[in-house]
Amino acid sequence: MFYYYDSSYFFYAIITTAIMFYAHLKVKTTFNKYANIKCRKNITGLFSAESVLMQNEVDNVVISQIPGKYNDYYDPKTNKICLSEFVYYDNSITSASVAAHEAGHAVQYSRNYTFGKIRQGFVPIVQICSNLSTPLVFLGLFLPWNFNFIVDLGIILFSTSVIFHLITLPVELDASRRALSALECSGYFDGEELLAAKRVLNAAAFTYVASLSSSFMYLFRLIAISNSRKKND
Repeated sequence: MFYYYDSSYFFYAIITTAIMFYAHLKVKTTFNKYANIKCRKNITGLFSAESVLMQNEVDNVVISQIPGKYNDYYDPKTNKICLSEFVYYDNSITSASVAAHEAGHAVQYSRNYTFGKIRQGFVPIVQICSNLSTPLVFLGLFLPWNFNFIVDLGIILFSTSVIFHLITLPVELDASRRALSALECSGYFDGEELLAAKRVLNAAAFTYVASLSSSFMYLFRLIAISNSRKKND
């Protein structure tokens, strides 16, 4: 597999690595900055999530506490918002923003948000396809050239991961939009705090852009390998 080389891949790999590094740095610095700035009205992560749900008249969601820090998520299967212990009790801009974002996902679910439903249904498909894609590519490369269709099959399966990341991006952006809108309507955040919350959520959203770039990069690599093999054979 390693002797299939494409010079353009090296160029794009550098760009992708730079994007991933920037995304990680952006999240870390932004989260840390606003983690040290408390909400003027002492809004905790729990209160922030409850406020977003209340503003959207969503009342059938459970908010629970889990160990950790910034490992928060919304589970559509149980309709539960899981806030990390740190975010749950903390009253910083970062924690309130993160919690509001997860509540935004709950609002999406209650509104039958199209992309959210598609993403949810795509999860098991992506898990299966991602687990099979790389082994198929490796297997196809070690078999005679007339078995190259196995490589192509692996590429097709991996492309579902790219599609998943494409769907995820608008879902995350919409959840943040709903969160910010609810926080603004609630009156708990003033203009300066809303701007800070937007910066926190934008930094988090950029990580999904980076993941999408990485998926595209790996797909490009697999296609380049397949094309190179066809030319050589």
